[in-house]
Amino acid sequence: MNNYFKYLPVNKDFSSWGINVLNAGYGKINAEVDYPSQEHPSDHYFSWETGRILDEFQVVYISSGCGLFESASAGTVKIEAGSILFLFPYEWHRFKPVEGTGWEEYWIGFNGKLARRLLKKSFLSKENPILNVGFQEQIQSLYIEIIEQIKNEFTGYQPQVSGALLHLIGTIYSLNKQKSIRLNSKDNDLMKEAVQKIRNHIYSSVSITELSSEMNMGYSSFRKSFKQYTGLAPNQYLLQLKIDKAKLMLSTTKKTVKEITFELGFESASYFSKIFKTKTGVSPERFRKSTYTGN
Repeated sequence: MNNYFKYLPVNKDFSSWGINVLNAGYGKINAEVDYPSQEHPSDHYFSWETGRILDEFQVVYISSGCGLFESASAGTVKIEAGSILFLFPYEWHRFKPVEGTGWEEYWIGFNGKLARRLLKKSFLSKENPILNVGFQEQIQSLYIEIIEQIKNEFTGYQPQVSGALLHLIGTIYSLNKQKSIRLNSKDNDLMKEAVQKIRNHIYSSVSITELSSEMNMGYSSFRKSFKQYTGLAPNQYLLQLKIDKAKLMLSTTKKTVKEITFELGFESASYFSKIFKTKTGVSPERFRKSTYTGN
């Protein structure tokens, strides 16, 4: 992948989504190259001597190399390969690769009500803005997906890149939780089996009580272990699978909302539409209008 970045105009039409992607880029910084590139806009360029203050959030992934990060709230922190840096609006900061090593970086700038709401959660903190998730192909793939969509700027791309960004942040959160919570090998194998069983019920429903019995576990223990493994309670995990499948069907098929409702095992079209809007922020009809790629 070649070095690339793009800064986008603010589109007020998508403010209701709660999160707007403002810029994104990738850079492979060689050992002897000045950092950062002076080709960035003046409100994003900075030198190590002065640092900078942005009016947006950024999530930066250092996939290889190492360096230093410093901010007003966190002080100076060493950056290792596999580090995620969260940059906050109006927070002075600076970062750079260690001289003589260089690094590889991906970044996305964003803003919006949902982004600010996330700031209030312990997952995102000015005092602890760096997470180390190691090299993760899924993280890298999501950055590349967003960058490629921004390159093309096809009609309706903003909602898709915003959704992909939420997916990225959720994946980072999940990987961070997995580092802090480790199931024993037996429970880990059981939860893998349970996940597959639930996935097999995407077009129907499943009794979590019966499933926990199949796993020879009490309901409470099963639910707790499943949530540690996936980050979601079993019923919510199945619901999210159904919503993701519905999004794919809305984007790529001509099936009606009613057909999708009953194919995925929802009790009524009105209930499905209510749940879909709660989970995605838009109605099924509006989602289809902005994402449909079929003929």
